[in-house]
Amino acid sequence: MRVSLIGAISVLALSVCQAEQTASPAAPDTRAGALDAPAAASNDIPLVETKIALFGDLHVHTTNSFDAFIFGTRTDANDAYRFAKGETIDNGAGDKVKLAGPPLDFYAVTDHGEYLGVVPAMRDRSSPLSKTDTAKSIFGLLATDRRASFLRVGQTVVSGEPVEDIYDRDLIDSTWARNVAAAEDHNAPGTFTTFAGYEFTAMRFVSDTAAANLHRNVIFKDSAPERLFTTLDSPRPDALWGWMDEQRSAGHEVLAIPHNSNASNGMMFAFGSYNGSPMGAAEAELRARNEPIVEITQVKGTSETHPLLSPNDEWSNFELYDNLIGGRLPSYVTDGSFIRQGLARGFSLEETTGVNPFQFGVIGSSDTHISAGAYEEENFFGKFSHDMNPDSRQTTPPKGETSWPENFTPQTDLIATPQYGASGLAGVWARANTREEIFDAMANKETFGTSGPRMKVRFFAMKQPAKPSVLDAPDMVAQSYAAGIPMGQKWDKSDKAPPQFLAWASQDPNSAPLERVQIIKSWMEDGRPQERIFDIACAEGRDPIDGRCPAQASALDLATCQISGSGAAELKTLWTDPEYDPKQPTAYYIRVLETPKCRWSTWDAVKNGTPPNPNMNASLQDRAWSSAIWVQ
Repeated sequence: MRVSLIGAISVLALSVCQAEQTASPAAPDTRAGALDAPAAASNDIPLVETKIALFGDLHVHTTNSFDAFIFGTRTDANDAYRFAKGETIDNGAGDKVKLAGPPLDFYAVTDHGEYLGVVPAMRDRSSPLSKTDTAKSIFGLLATDRRASFLRVGQTVVSGEPVEDIYDRDLIDSTWARNVAAAEDHNAPGTFTTFAGYEFTAMRFVSDTAAANLHRNVIFKDSAPERLFTTLDSPRPDALWGWMDEQRSAGHEVLAIPHNSNASNGMMFAFGSYNGSPMGAAEAELRARNEPIVEITQVKGTSETHPLLSPNDEWSNFELYDNLIGGRLPSYVTDGSFIRQGLARGFSLEETTGVNPFQFGVIGSSDTHISAGAYEEENFFGKFSHDMNPDSRQTTPPKGETSWPENFTPQTDLIATPQYGASGLAGVWARANTREEIFDAMANKETFGTSGPRMKVRFFAMKQPAKPSVLDAPDMVAQSYAAGIPMGQKWDKSDKAPPQFLAWASQDPNSAPLERVQIIKSWMEDGRPQERIFDIACAEGRDPIDGRCPAQASALDLATCQISGSGAAELKTLWTDPEYDPKQPTAYYIRVLETPKCRWSTWDAVKNGTPPNPNMNASLQDRAWSSAIWVQ
């Protein structure tokens, strides 16, 4: 049997028997205004020319996603937007979830387009779909193999061949219309922005038991079509891009965001087309036009790079998700699966096609399946409703013991929850908190991603060398826009002088202080991706030595999760590449690291008064990544 698509479907037999649940009553809207955003909420929103940092989540599933419903989620798009605005909602298992920090600035519900709203209707006895053979095989009282029946539905999302008796396009259209209406109802220009969106759930079978992830989230700027294009229309991403071009011609501005390249088995940033043939110029241009940004981090791991690909990167072992989605088989670690190497591979495609299809910016998002993203280590409630179950989390000793048994092996077939990360968030630099300004920022790639904290990151290439005094100038940002190139852009240099960059980062006041800012170079040489990592700004005012910050005086007490010692609220610097080769096209981006703090699994142990699971990382360094600047 082939692997399921999304989540740990192995607990389906328990999930489909859950009783119907409803969301908790809505709490009063306590939102006072977006973080750093103008307070006006009229049609005349003031624009800030130097731009403001806005934080949001563009990857959110509700009860209308087939896998979310089957695991107990009963909250809808309206509940999701209320959560983003600071209210408390139900996670589907009777637990209340709420943002630990301030409200978010923007949010998009992106339910799976395939069978959108169909699975809830299959369980609703008043719906004609509940009378179908497929519904009876999953929800019927006499059903004997519910798991296998649901897996057959999931496999059609990969194959593109729908289950005819439940493939109700009118129901899918009406559910989509409700999601669009919810986005319209909650959109408040200047205060809180919503986007209509959905997930194109593409995958590719690589064997009889495994499939590679090629999912995309499709986000509409303002107006949206009445009917979606899903893998049940065609499982090919290039077919999606062609449909997106048609939507643009019809007046619906749209972009797509690939995610979880870490589980793509090298296919997300492959040199070839979906069918394996070499990528041509037309396809490269089609992809570049429709996918300006990618998701670098989310609950199912980080897709920046991997220790096997970046052995000289001491921080590459961060929130890795080792398995193909929904199964136990490991994902193939290769250059085509990770963003850093994808940036380099784009240069090779540009040589052969004249277009760089991997000249993308980055964001983070959550991929929550309970309408609510879990972004904070201390407040991590997982992706599915069962993720708050101690047996699923595997973070406290079993059976009430006070220490971990030797050679502990969990007695469960759930593998995902312990690998999940409390991540992530999308950051944009926009002139106002409106659909137009945020969408344009994404289209222009002036974006950054974080693994949860609301760190702010700016990155410029200076067309003319700047003096150090610019860093202390009150108009530093204005000068940088006037004399530099912001992240997400390409710089066609006309001289051979080494490029100079301005990097700036500020701490999330509700998270750990900053430890360092790094610049990462990515390029192709002899047919292989190459990289170099430089620490360029260090806390305590120390200067890097041989490209690394000296050891710092911060400390983490794993028994209490208290952080002591040093760190910085802000780091900024000018940096010139000491190894610049003007003949070598190169992508540069910055990575910002916080000081070490407890991972969510350690927080569980501290709250329980027991030692952390020795098989999990006890601490981590949350981080932010800028979009790249391409110099050639």
